[in-house]
Amino acid sequence: MPHRTVAKVVAYGLGAQAVAQAAVVAGLVVSNRRRKRRSPEVISFPTVEPVESSLDRTTITTYTFGRDVFADMLEAIRGARREIFFESYILKGDAVGRAFKEALCEAAERGVAVHVVFDGFANLVVPREFKRWPPGVHTLEYPVVTPDVLLGPRHWGRDHRKILVVDEEVGFVGGYNVGQEYATQWRDTHVRVTGAAVAELVNVFIDFWNRHRHEDQPELSDGRSRAWGLPVQAHRNAPSRLLFPIRGMYLEAIDRADETIWITQAYFIPDREILEELLRARRRGVDVKVILPERSNHVVADWVARYYFEQLLSGGVELWLYQDAMVHAKTCLLYTSPSPRDKRQS
Repeated sequence: MPHRTVAKVVAYGLGAQAVAQAAVVAGLVVSNRRRKRRSPEVISFPTVEPVESSLDRTTITTYTFGRDVFADMLEAIRGARREIFFESYILKGDAVGRAFKEALCEAAERGVAVHVVFDGFANLVVPREFKRWPPGVHTLEYPVVTPDVLLGPRHWGRDHRKILVVDEEVGFVGGYNVGQEYATQWRDTHVRVTGAAVAELVNVFIDFWNRHRHEDQPELSDGRSRAWGLPVQAHRNAPSRLLFPIRGMYLEAIDRADETIWITQAYFIPDREILEELLRARRRGVDVKVILPERSNHVVADWVARYYFEQLLSGGVELWLYQDAMVHAKTCLLYTSPSPRDKRQS
């Protein structure tokens, strides 16, 4: 067969494959939209009350229900005296989003320095009027298109963080976006921190603000004190600079675990190294469990995740599909038994 003919056959084959994949994705998206329209506004799923614990000089409160964490976040905003740092990937223009916006604007009116960050792409469907803030509130909308888009997919990344810090005294961080849907229909994990670890969240917010602010926006002082050696630390990815410390932290922790690795992940699509480390951990006898949604809010992600099921299950990894709600949490619990030396010292 002539080379040109072979090239045409290959090209047609690849084109047909691409069309078939696009058709499957389109069908999944349409089906998912229909399912969402039929979903109730309030979903019943297991919840627990916020749990408080202490670690060194930090107090941590863990939330698993949006309504609970939103209530405490709003209380902190309404009690602010000096400064508020608020950052959310999604800030809906619904009743919950309006409550947060009103509380932030009221804080600015009474003299609190309020800084707000939200992601432009994630909020494209939010009404433009809702995204307008009074002059007293300093806002930064992370642009839909950044110069990094020209550097390739590895440099792409959104501002996906959810952070609130009030008066450098209390901070909130976790998976909850702000909106009515997340208050009652999603199972997520968020924490409130007070004490020394709050400075970690302050530093994370200030670095991002100063890097992306416009010339007419105030620069935040980064000379605030942070203690060394805290057991609670903030790790942040920076895709535009190819910095992914969270992935490295996961790999290191998985490699060290010798008893349990329990992961909750909204979109479980492990890369080759993560997959290999999980299977290797299982071979050395570690109890590896992964909780992921039976149906997430991104049906294509569910479709891709299923590709890994056979390899994980045949390798002894337990997969638990969470029903009745969208589980959006990204958490990992690992346990390594103390060494004989540690046991003697304890």
